[in-house]
Amino acid sequence: MPINLSKIAKAKKIKYFLISFVDFFGVLRSKLVPAQAIADMQKNGAGFAGFATWLDMSPADGDMFALPDPKSLIQLPWNKEIGWLASDLYMYGKPVKASPRVMLKEQINKLDKKDLVMKSGVECEYFLISEDGSKIADARDTQSKPCYDQSALMRRYDLIKEICDSMITMGWNPYQNDHEDANGQFEMNWDYTDCLTTADRHVFFKYMVKSLAEKHGLRATFMPKPFSNLTGNGCHAHISLWNGKINKFLDNGDKLGLSKLAYNFLGGIMKLTQPLTAFFNPTINSYRRINAPPTKSGATWSPSSISYTGNNRTHMIRIPDKGRFELRLMDGAVNPYLLQAGVIAAGLHGINNKIDPGEPLSCNMYTDHKNYPHLKKLPDIIEDALDQLENSKEIKEAFGGDTIKSYLKLKRSEINDFNQEEKFDKKSSVTHWEKNSTLDC
Repeated sequence: MPINLSKIAKAKKIKYFLISFVDFFGVLRSKLVPAQAIADMQKNGAGFAGFATWLDMSPADGDMFALPDPKSLIQLPWNKEIGWLASDLYMYGKPVKASPRVMLKEQINKLDKKDLVMKSGVECEYFLISEDGSKIADARDTQSKPCYDQSALMRRYDLIKEICDSMITMGWNPYQNDHEDANGQFEMNWDYTDCLTTADRHVFFKYMVKSLAEKHGLRATFMPKPFSNLTGNGCHAHISLWNGKINKFLDNGDKLGLSKLAYNFLGGIMKLTQPLTAFFNPTINSYRRINAPPTKSGATWSPSSISYTGNNRTHMIRIPDKGRFELRLMDGAVNPYLLQAGVIAAGLHGINNKIDPGEPLSCNMYTDHKNYPHLKKLPDIIEDALDQLENSKEIKEAFGGDTIKSYLKLKRSEINDFNQEEKFDKKSSVTHWEKNSTLDC
């Protein structure tokens, strides 16, 4: 039976709904709709001018309609009068193919034809910083190795508790909160689930953290590398494929606990990592995090080469436990939907072509990378990643050439804006343009 948002509004005393979508640049766009109008919005969608967002549209195009997914409904724990809804975009009665949530759902449908569901979890790192973004908010958080520092963690107890309590209220099953490797940096973990739900929650988590940080007089940023001397914000993803209650990645007889299907999926990701870096590391600032020199703590915790391993955090892909693997490439600016969509597209390519990822490596890749010159390297700058994406027949086949063309057009327009104001230098401090355009990503 269809979910009736009007009835839910009355039962839960919701007065307003945020009908939301995410554009190509990961910006959360919304309209605030009174509950009395939600029935019409559920049927016809909320209207938007696509050209006014980071989607490749013209001012001459007709209205774009965001059709809310009632299954995504979240009642804001800190303001129960408001319900948040993720939406799919339609134009002229058809899905907008070049829109992130629609792109993910198309990849999910391809998996469904194989009777497979991708389950995933994400680890979203963020900094708590001053209002102007120039420094971390906690002046006493100065250790060279601050990871897991209890005192620094507990000085932010009120905020972290409110975020964690909110996740408990929403049924996300959070299980740990910690101070991360950089001064002023934190991470909060919750249960994995199907990848569409994870993507929706990822979107909402970023909004929630920023909103509650502001409530506590702070500013939160998921920017990949806000401070040159500190570890950047990663967004590690844990991946597995399921058929019902059966984990299709699990093989107890394998030395790393992975099935042949898992290795093929992994092989596809490794083959298409270079073009997909344009999705996974989508900003100019992203390339200060990957291939970066050691930070104040002694390590960047970010990859430079395309390799996989067992339980070893110096590689791009880590297998921490049987039946799943962790992708460590993505950063805090990644579009939640393109993260999941890119993983599925690459993994399906690996499955369909039975790609072998080769043997795992057990070395310290940070110190021993020169001993493995055959390994493919990650792009050094976003221009290289975009070129790789443009030349990838596999990614164009997965998402459609027009969709990739639109993404490339918008990202290159952003680069042109940057070049008019700044000159990128990996050794210099983070530029004003980067902070102005990426601190609130």
